[in-house]
Amino acid sequence: MTDIGVIGSGKIGSTSAEGFLRVGHRVAIANSRGPDSLAELVSSLGDGAKAVTVEEAAAFGEIVLVAVPLKAYDALPAEAFEGKLVIDANNYYPGRDGEIAELESDTTTSSELLAAHLAGARVVKAFNTMNFNPLGNEGRPDAPREERLALFVAGDDEEAKARVAALIDELGFAAVDTGSLAEGGRRQQPGSPIYNNPMTAPEAEAALQDL
Repeated sequence: MTDIGVIGSGKIGSTSAEGFLRVGHRVAIANSRGPDSLAELVSSLGDGAKAVTVEEAAAFGEIVLVAVPLKAYDALPAEAFEGKLVIDANNYYPGRDGEIAELESDTTTSSELLAAHLAGARVVKAFNTMNFNPLGNEGRPDAPREERLALFVAGDDEEAKARVAALIDELGFAAVDTGSLAEGGRRQQPGSPIYNNPMTAPEAEAALQDL
């Protein structure tokens, strides 16, 4: 059993929280509006879930999943994430987030921006390429890897990536490594051929050969 903080109560955050609970982990979930706004969600999630502040979710989790609009990444309290393994499930959408110069010019990736802000954390890009419907409904823990849908991971810390890959495996998906936060982050961003394109692990690994 792992304590997992989830920051962001939208479709990806809440669906991920539900999955983590289903496989036996404990979840503390937070959003920008405060714990009182999460009463209905936490009630629907059931035992093992609690609503907390952002700082409390970061403190609670051995692993902390961040699924917030990218424009809000620099409002995260960096000191609360010191030493944490952070799953970056964010995506950059200029129409929602406003244009971010470094991303428009492709001099960096959204994951590298988050990692720079959370300098004391180990950041792994994951849970950002799949729509919430298959994420919630199409995990197959009993299926062999080659029959599972792929969830992509990117990062600069191999141990951290391995731990996120193990969590993905528990949920019934196949972790497929896209590389570093720089290279892999670009492969996973919106507009990439592997983004929001459900495919099995062998199909995903073949698709990466062309990127």
